[in-house]
Amino acid sequence: MTKKKKTELGKLLEDRSLLKQDVFDKTGEIYQEFKDVIEKKLATLREEVPNERVRLKYDTNGDFETHAFIGSDVLVFNMHSNVFTFPKEHGVWKNSYVENDKDRAYCGVINIYNFLADSFLHNRLNDAGYLIGRIFVNKDAHYMVEGKGQLGFLFKDFKGSSFDEESMLKVLNAAMQHAIEFDLQTPPYENVQLVNVMQIKTLSSTQELKTGKRLGFKFKSEFD
Repeated sequence: MTKKKKTELGKLLEDRSLLKQDVFDKTGEIYQEFKDVIEKKLATLREEVPNERVRLKYDTNGDFETHAFIGSDVLVFNMHSNVFTFPKEHGVWKNSYVENDKDRAYCGVINIYNFLADSFLHNRLNDAGYLIGRIFVNKDAHYMVEGKGQLGFLFKDFKGSSFDEESMLKVLNAAMQHAIEFDLQTPPYENVQLVNVMQIKTLSSTQELKTGKRLGFKFKSEFD
């Protein structure tokens, strides 16, 4: 059987599909290593802080979601199932590393969310969390991070940084530090002084009280 010559469209389809699969596979491989780093870090912290009143717990929810409980917080590391590239105006396109090979701009993403630990432990489904960082990993295992605090400026060397165990630990430490220092704040008294009977009666069973670090506490009706 004669092999049919690929059209331009066929070549684009094959090249782009294989690239995205390669990036996803690489990100998945790295994410599994990252999970081990997270678990080991929590074990190390337990040795440093043996007081059982300080919550330190590792948990997972499926293959692509990891929970790191640290004190009153939980960091949720979630690997996205899709591969992304960047908007045309993004600074990554001016990086010589990407200019030499535009395929390097295709990345898997590991999102880092910060929730209150009690939101998960008490199944408070209305509680708010915050995206504090996202890790971009390309086909070469190079990475960069966008985020809050140190996550927003320490990890920008896309060309020279590989997401190895040392880098994973640095990112994890920065995420943990940000979560611990990012305190729960109460909202203005005037915003929460009114409550109806139904909200109080249903509070225990339906968790109508919405809590987040910058919300403090607000009733769900205030967001509707």
